Amino acid sequence: MVGGFVFSLLFSSALLFAQGADVEQNATQKAVLLAQQKIEAQERLELKQEKENQLKRYNESLMQLENQIAQESVWMKSYYSYLTSLSVTQELKKIRKKIQTLKSGAYVVDKAELESLISKEKILATQVNSFKTKGSALFSDLLTPPEIGEVPTITNPIEIFKGVSLIKTFDTYISDYLERKQKLAKLIELMKKEVAIYDKMVTLTQDETLMKERAKKLKQLERFEIAFDTIKVTADVYKKRLDVLEANINKQIEEQIRRLTHMGIIIFVVIFIFFLLRLAVRKYITDNDRFYMANKIITFANFTVIAIILFISYIENVNYLVTILGFASAGIAIAMKDWFMSILGWLVIVFGGSIHVGDRIRVDMDGMKYVGDVMDISLLRMTILEDITLTSIMQNRRAGRIIFVPNNYIFTRMIANYTHSSLKTVWDGIKITITFDSNHKKAMHIVKTIARKYSKGYTDITRKQLNKLRNNYHLKNTNVEPRIYAFISHSGMDIEAWYLTNAYGTLTLRSTISTEIIDAFKAEDDITIAYTTQKINLNMQSTKEIEHNNEVV
Repeated sequence: MVGGFVFSLLFSSALLFAQGADVEQNATQKAVLLAQQKIEAQERLELKQEKENQLKRYNESLMQLENQIAQESVWMKSYYSYLTSLSVTQELKKIRKKIQTLKSGAYVVDKAELESLISKEKILATQVNSFKTKGSALFSDLLTPPEIGEVPTITNPIEIFKGVSLIKTFDTYISDYLERKQKLAKLIELMKKEVAIYDKMVTLTQDETLMKERAKKLKQLERFEIAFDTIKVTADVYKKRLDVLEANINKQIEEQIRRLTHMGIIIFVVIFIFFLLRLAVRKYITDNDRFYMANKIITFANFTVIAIILFISYIENVNYLVTILGFASAGIAIAMKDWFMSILGWLVIVFGGSIHVGDRIRVDMDGMKYVGDVMDISLLRMTILEDITLTSIMQNRRAGRIIFVPNNYIFTRMIANYTHSSLKTVWDGIKITITFDSNHKKAMHIVKTIARKYSKGYTDITRKQLNKLRNNYHLKNTNVEPRIYAFISHSGMDIEAWYLTNAYGTLTLRSTISTEIIDAFKAEDDITIAYTTQKINLNMQSTKEIEHNNEVV
């Protein structure tokens, strides 16, 4: 009995202990579960917070990318213009469809609404036409490289500069086009980053709005990638084409440089040959006038030969040139008549030998007479230095001027040469009047003696010069002695003395002979110089008359 009681007591104690343990265990489990729930709630809160922070970072990244994309304004403007064109086109289709429905009579027509739609249709149609004018295809302007145009052929050295400029233009074209390509590649990289961020945001939020925006951005990226593939291929083809054109231009430039070098060598040889001719002329021709003329002829020949060489070298089609000159010859002849006549006059002067540099000539121009020395005979005109002569004293009252005489005057004007060929003397004359009662024979003898005395040297020179001229000219009267003439005038006897003198110093000898004659006549009692006088006849009773006449007292 005692054993059963102890067993029961022990069993009851064990049972009570077990029940207490279960209660304690349940409390512990509840506490653990509650703690886990708090932890999970905290984790969800942290995840939500992390998600929001991550979305915020994504949005900030998107804003930065949008700003960078917006900087590529050229491509983006073209894209937005294309989208606008599509939008306007779709809107126009809808309006036209609605107008067609209203006009069909299926519904009661509101005239105000119809007129509004028609007006809107016109506006949208104008906009669509404007887009078509600018190019309705996406990126049509940006994908099309600059037009090259017709490339000229370089046929002469002057066009070398044009070729170099054209090569620089081509380099600019390809540089600009490749720059467009680089900007488009950079823009695509930004768009890829943008799409990647949208992918992350969609994965994170599963938001339909973000999904639509992602699809929009992905479609935009695809269009830009297509454009990039196009510009990549086009740039390669365009660059190869420009490389071929530049190679051809460089080849033509090298050819012209080579020809120019050869021409330079030939011209140098020609100039050197004519330089040797000048040296020979300077050595063997001592006369200054002949040396000057020979030098002029050599210079003209030198330039003529060089012009012919250049003409032959760079004329591609002689027949074509002859045809052009044939049509243009009439107009050129009229427009440049004076030039051609001056050049022809130059040929006549130079090769005819009528006038040489250093000759003293007289030219009648527009009612004026100019006497001077020829300083130069160019292709178009003669240059004369006006000297003090009897013409200057009696008519012009001017001297020392530089007179330019066109060479064509040789055909149309009076030109007198005082020193033609070897003849360097001219006849000059002095007239003096003596009274009727003077010994005119004695006066003529005195004048002849004085004239012969001072002109003897020129007389001998002229005699020799005339003998030389007989080889080229027919001369009848070759008397070179001074000539004295006497003529009756209303004032008395005019004594004319003609003598030979230096063509360049007529006034000096005229002055000398004039003073000698005056002195000689004054020394004679039976010779009286006549001059204009007045004679008064008086009556013893009254003054009958006063006569003014030219009689000599």
